[in-house]
Amino acid sequence: MEFGDYFKELRIRSKMTLRHFCEVNGFDPGNISKIERGILPPPHSEEKLNLYAAALGVKPGDDEYLTFFDLAKTYRMAANIPAISQTELLNMLPVLFRTVDNKDITPEKLERIIELIKEETKK
Repeated sequence: MEFGDYFKELRIRSKMTLRHFCEVNGFDPGNISKIERGILPPPHSEEKLNLYAAALGVKPGDDEYLTFFDLAKTYRMAANIPAISQTELLNMLPVLFRTVDNKDITPEKLERIIELIKEETKK
């Protein structure tokens, strides 16, 4: 699922039409519609994301909150990798996590993995 789809799902779950949601929260319906349809990216500002999350009834620490922010970050990551879509990146992350799951990944090993990624992206 992509950020816009999740945003829309949360809004619908709160039983609000797009217009009503925007009216109640003081948002521009055109912008929210574009976010939900994936035409506009998620906001970069954590403050704005928190504002949207609160309006959608998503509480900090909840799984929905983490998913909301993870999808926003994944969108930005995918945007920085031109050859990959957000959906493709989301599908690859579980493979990455399964690969390192139950391995003895120390902070030092994790730093080395990050360094390898950085080195590869410089090429």
